[in-house]
Amino acid sequence: MEIAKEIEAGLGSTNPDPQQSSAPQPSSTAIYTLDSPILKTLYSWPDLEPTRYAWYEQQFLDAPMRRDILHRAVVFEADASRQGTASTKWRYDVHGSNRKLYAQKGTGRARVRDKKSPIRRGGGVAFGPKPRDFSTELQRKVYYQAFKIALSYRHRKGELTVLDNRIALPEDTGARFLNNVFEANSWGKANGRSLLVTSTLESQDPEIFEEMHEIGEHGLLKDIEDVDVKDLLETGRVVIERTALEALLGKHLKLLSGPEREAERRRIVQYS
Repeated sequence: MEIAKEIEAGLGSTNPDPQQSSAPQPSSTAIYTLDSPILKTLYSWPDLEPTRYAWYEQQFLDAPMRRDILHRAVVFEADASRQGTASTKWRYDVHGSNRKLYAQKGTGRARVRDKKSPIRRGGGVAFGPKPRDFSTELQRKVYYQAFKIALSYRHRKGELTVLDNRIALPEDTGARFLNNVFEANSWGKANGRSLLVTSTLESQDPEIFEEMHEIGEHGLLKDIEDVDVKDLLETGRVVIERTALEALLGKHLKLLSGPEREAERRRIVQYS
């Protein structure tokens, strides 16, 4: 199944080679019905000029809204991010004698045990936290489906911008250049901030990530290894490279068998 296909001949052309068929071509309104693929305009970085079109299958960019799946994915990510390193000493972990402080009877005072009791200063903590793993489980196919639902939600709201080329800094530029791009396109803090998603890993080009961190109040930059479902939902818009978008939509490839995965990957690469 093809994830994306470039359109070179325009919206109303289904047969770009006139020698293949002499039948009249149907109009664009007859071609693009409710069952037709999703058409996206590809823009260039950083001037945001439209360059060409690409279409995506409905199952990738027009997935029905499933709030339950989005909620499960966000909770799954939040649980995985909890460190679980909080640690306290219970009464049996505190160093000290186990001798009973006072006699059981005859003192006129309440009954006590040893000095490590939680009600005494220097004693242990009653039912305090111990190091633990807060991560929960979620089926991979459900988690990968959440990416499609989040991207489809952004597309339907008109908040998904797809770039045809790579997000990069021109030579001798930095945070000021990125700030100007955000201001020129109304992507900044005053307009709900923006998420930029790139297929370039942070380890490959740390400079642009550092410069983006300088203007963190306007948005954030994530690579495909670091972005999650919550990131796709919490900002005002998503600006994503075409290759990064196809990588996120193609996460389901991991669930296929060897021959199916290779065949699917060849179809994706053919149009990427």
